[in-house]
Amino acid sequence: MKFLLKNKLSLLVTKLVLILIPLGLVSCANDSKEKAWQNINEESSFQIYRRQSLIGEETYKIISDQEKIIVTSLQGENERGRVSGTISELYLTNTLEPLFYSSKRVRGEQSQPIFIFNGKSESVTFTEKNFDSVTVKKPELFFPVHSNISAAAEMMLYHYFLEKGKPKTIQTFPRGEVSVTFSKQDEVVVNGKKEMLDRYVVTGINWGGRTIWLNQQGDLVALVKANTQIREMVRKGYEDALQTFIDGNVEEQIKQLVAYTKETKTETAPLTALVGADIVTGLSEDVMKDMTLIYQGKKIIDIGKRNQVVIPSHAKTINLEGKTLIPGLWDMHAHSNQVQWAPAYLAAGVTTIRDNGNEVEFATAFRDAVAGGLVGPDILLAGMTDGAGKRGNGVIRARSPEEARSVAQMYHSKGYKQIKIYSSMDPDIAKILIDEAKKLGLTITGHIPTKMPSIRAGIEMGMNHLSHHSIFLKILYPDREPSSLKRPYLVDNEFTQEDLASATEFLLEHNVALEPTVALDVARTMEWGAKIEELEPDAYRIAYELWESKRLRSGLSPEATEKGIKNYKIAMDIIGHFHRAGIPIIAGTDNVVPVFSLWLELESFHKLAKMSALDTIRAATIVPAQLMGMDKLTGTLEVGKEADIAILDKNPLDKIENLRSVSAVITNGNYYQSKPLFKAADFKPTR
Repeated sequence: MKFLLKNKLSLLVTKLVLILIPLGLVSCANDSKEKAWQNINEESSFQIYRRQSLIGEETYKIISDQEKIIVTSLQGENERGRVSGTISELYLTNTLEPLFYSSKRVRGEQSQPIFIFNGKSESVTFTEKNFDSVTVKKPELFFPVHSNISAAAEMMLYHYFLEKGKPKTIQTFPRGEVSVTFSKQDEVVVNGKKEMLDRYVVTGINWGGRTIWLNQQGDLVALVKANTQIREMVRKGYEDALQTFIDGNVEEQIKQLVAYTKETKTETAPLTALVGADIVTGLSEDVMKDMTLIYQGKKIIDIGKRNQVVIPSHAKTINLEGKTLIPGLWDMHAHSNQVQWAPAYLAAGVTTIRDNGNEVEFATAFRDAVAGGLVGPDILLAGMTDGAGKRGNGVIRARSPEEARSVAQMYHSKGYKQIKIYSSMDPDIAKILIDEAKKLGLTITGHIPTKMPSIRAGIEMGMNHLSHHSIFLKILYPDREPSSLKRPYLVDNEFTQEDLASATEFLLEHNVALEPTVALDVARTMEWGAKIEELEPDAYRIAYELWESKRLRSGLSPEATEKGIKNYKIAMDIIGHFHRAGIPIIAGTDNVVPVFSLWLELESFHKLAKMSALDTIRAATIVPAQLMGMDKLTGTLEVGKEADIAILDKNPLDKIENLRSVSAVITNGNYYQSKPLFKAADFKPTR
């Protein structure tokens, strides 16, 4: 498949050559360093993988003469049926000084600028989507970089880095700085020949960092990046070394988690007493005042009134007067594709996450590292599995009975708790996968496959948990094919009270838990031009590398926004009804704004579904613990249970927004202050 028309690239290069001189982008320098970049005419490509599944290609061309270098690229993707592309243009002098950079998103015949940069003799001017142009004094070292930078342009960044003597940092526009740190050499086999590649860790482009490999000429060979999903980009000819790149990135990620642990972890006392706080146990709406809680190792060994509990003389005592203790929170729909999630989640009071689809190598290494004592919440794994076709998600597919059984056995052997069914799986194959998984003691979560004749048929097949109200509320329309109901279908299609009662009875009968992920809809229905902190007040704290994709969303028209808001309010009315009927409702985010959107999800439960403050907290504590078979270990604050505790400045039963006042967290016997954890995870104010 050719992802967009390749001949557009050649036409684009010709056009750029014709307009370059009128723009004044010409350098007259001609020293020996420049000669290496004269008379280049190179064409190649990078293969693009998402969760190790090939989804696209970036073709690029570099041409140069005695005065200039022009780098153009065309990136095309078919990501689960969503076809998109990016055209980028980079002009450099022969000493690799950036002169111009443009990145445009392409959909059909339309293109939209993402980022434009112009370098002049004394200043630089840049414009990013949704912002006015900015002109600043030109720094000594700089390069135009944004989170969606093309592989070809990024390759030139590394040539610039090498040319400038490997500086510690390089200032970037529109914001921030890049650091490139050598790690080690890796041997790969290319066309039957061994080749040594230099591995580097790069920070400042995506949240946390990316792992890259350069050949001995300084050309980019591969990169693995995350933000909120893992992608691999591999130069044509190096595809057979993909596993080396995947494993190398995992190795570098765990090194970073070790560094976070050293930065944030304090010495653990064998016995610790938390004195003077109020306690919300999660068992009732009663607030236990002026209490002492003692934990030894991971276990709570005593809870009582401060004046009645005897604290052993050798215990470490922490005064928490004015604070409120609640059970540590759960996020039941995480995609923790990089280790930055670990300290960030803890900083938000989250002590357990269910990862709903991730690359197996990284997911298992991350889980095991935290279980082995590194900083982070407990990680439960739900293994993503999809069916055949371009709309499939990830590399792990069940396309035959044999593959279905093999997938179930693989996930079981690696200690997964669940299998996540995705949308493209054939219903007959899904049934085989579910039956095999349940024989092995695994439960099932995820999406009802789109080929299912009804939502009820998917539930009857054996699914235990359902994700996204936009999918599972189609159960209210028993006479409609699920695929015929398009968002926002609750506004456009009426259902009766009899339909609601029937759906409620069916869900109760089949013991199905629901995970609405309403925070997704709150963000997706924002009007064009609105900033997400208008709804998610902590969004401004995110790392600057997430700025473009998380804070600045495309937005909708006023009419579409109004309709979307009405739709999710109807949905949450229904969720409230299900909750009051006894159907388990659990909190999960599917990312949105990393970490902070768990608070938004819970606030939406309380305000829109009319769940009590206690029941809202329980949807992120004991209810998921029960569903995952861990309620005897955690989920409430009781003697004998694990000391998974969020420490708040304010009582969330008074006001649900008080969940945001997390000041510290305890998990796996360790006490962490929130502020340093957020710092470790690269969350920082960007205003």
